Amino acid sequence: MPVQTSLRDVILTGVLAQPHAPWPRAVVNEEIWREATRHLSAGVWSLLALWAESAQVHMALADGDDHFGMITVQCRGQRYPSVARAHPPAIRLERAIRDLWGLQPEGLPDQRPWLDHGTWQRAPNGGACRDAAIAGAPYEFLPADGESLHQIAVGPVHAGIIEPGHFRFTANGEAVVRLEARLGYVHKGIERLMAGMPVERAARLAGRISGDSTVAYSFAFARAIEMAHGIEVPPRAVWLRALMAELERLANHFGDIGAICNDAAFAMMHAQCGHLRELVLRACDRCFGHRLMMDQVVPGGVGRDLQREGSEHIRALVDESRRRFPELMELYDNTASLQDRTVGTGILSGALARQYACGGTIGRASGRTFDARRTPGCPPYDGLEFDVPVRQEGDVDARVWIRIREVEQSLSLIDQIVRRLPPGPIAVPVAPPAGAACEGAAMVEGFRGDVFVWLRTNADGHIERCHLRDPSWFQWPLLEAVIEGNIVADFPLCNKSFNCSYAGHDG
Repeated sequence: MPVQTSLRDVILTGVLAQPHAPWPRAVVNEEIWREATRHLSAGVWSLLALWAESAQVHMALADGDDHFGMITVQCRGQRYPSVARAHPPAIRLERAIRDLWGLQPEGLPDQRPWLDHGTWQRAPNGGACRDAAIAGAPYEFLPADGESLHQIAVGPVHAGIIEPGHFRFTANGEAVVRLEARLGYVHKGIERLMAGMPVERAARLAGRISGDSTVAYSFAFARAIEMAHGIEVPPRAVWLRALMAELERLANHFGDIGAICNDAAFAMMHAQCGHLRELVLRACDRCFGHRLMMDQVVPGGVGRDLQREGSEHIRALVDESRRRFPELMELYDNTASLQDRTVGTGILSGALARQYACGGTIGRASGRTFDARRTPGCPPYDGLEFDVPVRQEGDVDARVWIRIREVEQSLSLIDQIVRRLPPGPIAVPVAPPAGAACEGAAMVEGFRGDVFVWLRTNADGHIERCHLRDPSWFQWPLLEAVIEGNIVADFPLCNKSFNCSYAGHDG
C-alpha cells in the first residue's frame, strides 16, 4: 500500500460502518492498520483512543487538529498488530485491552498486566483462561542500573484522602533516576456495567466515573448519544451545558492552584483558593441543586433550568472572583520561595506532549495548542469569545499559569453565557431511530483535558457498547518522565501540577 498522508484517504480504503456520527469509522485490514500505526509513529497523526470488543480493536485518530476518524481491525485468532510496537503512548492501552478482552497485541513491547493485579482467572469481558504461573507472579517493576541506587515505595494506600495508586521511585540520594506508577486499583468495570443499560441509567453512570469531572463526562456521553440518534438539543440547554462546564473548570482550577502552592509549603494560598472554590460549589448548588452539578447534563438537554436568582448568584460569583483572584496571583508571582520551587521543576518537553497527544493544562503548558472547545468544537463555544492560553516552558510554574489564564477565560465565558442565555425549553425526548443500531462519538474539554466517548446503541435504544477515555490515560506516563532528574521532595509538586485522575483512568 502506498504511503498515505490523509486520514480520510485511509478510511476510504476500508468498509465504512453505518450509521456513525459525527466522524466516520471504517473496518480496515491489517496492512492499513499498520500504515496508520506508522503515521502515529511519525507524528503525522495523533492517537485519541484505543479500545476493543470481543473480536475487534478500534482506534480513534486525528489528522492534524481538525480531521477525526476511527478505524477497526478484526482479530484473527484473538490477535492483532500492536500499535504500541511503534507508538509508545499505546502501551498501557494495549495492556488494558489484553487484560479485559484476552486479545493479544502482536509485538507489544511490555507484556506485563495493567488492570489485572494477579487475581483475574480469565479476561472479564471474554477470552481464554490466564496462565496460572503468569497470573500468580509478582509484578516486576522496570529495573534501573547504577551504583548507590535505592528504591522508595509509595502507596497504593496514601496518608491523605486520596485514591489508591502505587509509585516506585529509584533514586540516587535525593535525585530520582526512575519513577514507575502502577494503577488499576479502582477498576470498576464501568464499560461492562453499561452494556444493556437504558440510556438514562447509563448517563448517570457516565457522570460518576470521575466525580470532579462529572459535567465533562455527562456532556461527552450526552453528545455521543445525540450524535448517534440524530437529536438536536434546544439552544437554551446548549448554553446551560457550557455554563456548567465552565463552572466545573473554574472550581477545579481554583482547587489545583491552591493545592500546588500547598505542596510548596505555602498554605495561605491553599486556604484562599479553597475559599474561592467553595464559593463556586455553593453557587452551583443554588443554581443547579448539586455542588458538583451531577446528573444535570442529560441526553437531550439539561435536567434543571437556571432561574433569575441563579443568574444573580453567578454574577456575584464572577464579580467576587475577579476582585480577589488577581491579588492572589500577584502574591504567587512575587513570592520568591514559591517561585524557587515551581520554576524549572518537572519540565515536560513539547515533543513528548505532542507524541502523547497530551491535552489540558499539561499539554498547553508545553506548547500544544489543542483545546476540544475549539477543535473539533461544539456549540455554543463557536459563538463565544475566548483565548486558549499556551506556554512553552513545560514546568510546574507554566502549568500554574495556564490554570491562572484559564480561570480568567472561564470567568469571561461565564459572564458571556449568563448575559446571552437564550429563552426556551431545556430538553427534548431521547428516542433512537426505529429498529436501527447506531454509533456516535464525542469529545468534550474537561478541566484536565479532552474526554472522549464512543458508543453503540442497539435497535431498542439501549447501550450495546460504550467506551469512555479519560485524558489521564495520556498524562500519567508523562508524569513519570518529568520527575526524572528532580529530587524526591519535588514529586508532590509535579504530581499535583498534573492532577491526573485515578478513577477516570482505571474505569
